[in-house]
Amino acid sequence: MGRNLHELIVFSEEFGLVNSPAFYDCIVHLICTAGVGSFCYNNRQFSLSENDIAVISRPRMVTDICCDENFRCEYIAAPDQFLHNLLPANSYSIQGGISLFENPIIKVSDTDAVRFRTDLVNIRNRIENIDHRFYNELMGSLLQTMIYDLFDFHAKTNDNILTTDRVGYITRQFFTLIEGGRPKTHREVSHYAEQLNVTSKYLSDTIKRVTGTSVSTYINNAATAIALAYLKDNTMSISQIAEEMRFSSISYFSRYCVKHIGMSPMQFRTAGARR
Repeated sequence: MGRNLHELIVFSEEFGLVNSPAFYDCIVHLICTAGVGSFCYNNRQFSLSENDIAVISRPRMVTDICCDENFRCEYIAAPDQFLHNLLPANSYSIQGGISLFENPIIKVSDTDAVRFRTDLVNIRNRIENIDHRFYNELMGSLLQTMIYDLFDFHAKTNDNILTTDRVGYITRQFFTLIEGGRPKTHREVSHYAEQLNVTSKYLSDTIKRVTGTSVSTYINNAATAIALAYLKDNTMSISQIAEEMRFSSISYFSRYCVKHIGMSPMQFRTAGARR
């Protein structure tokens, strides 16, 4: 996060701004307090009425926002990365994430709606309290309370969203392979599926459902970061990097860089030398 946390946590009542580019790296937690509204998310249409909560993990995927003249809402948008670090170490965070990506709406009772709005107010009231010596920890605790409440609301009506931890296990193991540097030499989805004893389709479908991002995107992002680190280090020639990363040829490595970095390895190094 390039900016300070207090600049990235936003409280708003503007429904039409939930898909603002400013929120692309955030998760939006919204409650409808009056009227009726709707939006398209993940290529599906959803509606909101009083006491409906929406948890939107990919605001960039929201389109076709509309509402009647009586519609009112409140929401908090907070950085995905910061929230991810607050999630409890249990399988529900993964299971719930899958379910909420498919259907972001949670219908709650009047009592739970009051509890959630109290969570939002508590966060809103402390966003500008930047002189607090433990600001990040303070906001983290308030946001974590909200997350636990959302888990509770969601679990009440979704006891059987996933009756197995298999999805959570596969997801965790996939990211363990990615974080361990495996994309340096292995960039095919089939390799990761083989390591996890599942089909490529199962792995692709699972990761897409959990995160909203494709398996190949995660693999290529990690491989690109490794390639960039090597290219910034002039002690290795381009041919040595291609060999180290097990590309079949320098030309294939060059095409890969053009596709994922936007320029060839030589162009990247030339541009770096000019800076």
